[in-house]
Amino acid sequence: MSQPITISSEEAWPSLPLQAWQDTFATLHMWAQIVGKTRLALSPMVNHWWNVTFYVTPRGLTTSPMPHGERTFSVDFDFVDHALVVRTSDGATDGLPLVPQSVADFYRDYRTLLRNLDLDVRIWPHPVEVERAVPFTEDREHASYDPVYAHRFWRILAQTDPVMQRFRGRFLGKCSPVHFFWGGCDLAVTRFSGRRAPEHPGGIPNVGDWVTREAYSHEVSSCGFWPGGGPVAEPAFYAYAYPEPPGFAEAPLQPREAFYSQDMREFLLPYEAVRTAERPDEVLLSFLQSTYEAAADLGQWDREALERTGPDKS
Repeated sequence: MSQPITISSEEAWPSLPLQAWQDTFATLHMWAQIVGKTRLALSPMVNHWWNVTFYVTPRGLTTSPMPHGERTFSVDFDFVDHALVVRTSDGATDGLPLVPQSVADFYRDYRTLLRNLDLDVRIWPHPVEVERAVPFTEDREHASYDPVYAHRFWRILAQTDPVMQRFRGRFLGKCSPVHFFWGGCDLAVTRFSGRRAPEHPGGIPNVGDWVTREAYSHEVSSCGFWPGGGPVAEPAFYAYAYPEPPGFAEAPLQPREAFYSQDMREFLLPYEAVRTAERPDEVLLSFLQSTYEAAADLGQWDREALERTGPDKS
């Protein structure tokens, strides 16, 4: 394992220009999908695919415990020591270093690691939510890993997670955990009105429409952090509603740097606007709250029944 990276307090919200780590991000995205498909294969189904997500830890991301016969095990990305670590309920621990290597090699070594721990898991070896779905066994194009930028990415997730947890705590209705979707490589939290939604049209690259329709079976207001890609050339916080109510794109919101993207059909707040703010947590929280209020008010949600009010509201 490599030596831990020491960071100063002012780097709690570090710079993460997409162009500077695009190759590492693309590689790490595929590695995350490989591990994520382990959770998909083993975890009992939960509505909206909440059973497949990762969670932020003090060192990186975790699958959380997964069942395997009479045992359980977890897989963690450690972005401090830069290792992939597998721990089992019977006390075994093993891992792989996170170093520059192809997706094909990572897939091979990861499968070997699981077998050595007597963890027999059938993984569907194809990526999702990307335009070019090269099978993991054949992907030698993505082979980059810059530990500095991987660490920065995790630091942003670690700073964003408690703000989203605080935002989540204001809601009394059905709400997702704050969790990391390895398909899109984003940290998200989703609130629900309680009503069924119209059938989603689907159309996400290399994802069956039935998968998307399960995810959006009910009305949502969702928000999160994404490192960027495609028409979004920088990391950003996002917020959207499904179905999108009339007038949503024109709704007032905070802070002033936030805007509605016609390409993405969602509100975006550039990460730099949060990182460079005097009080980043409060700026981010204002974005999460104002975009939710736009969705809830225009969508005629029963806010009185769904929201926490009074002294307990954080």
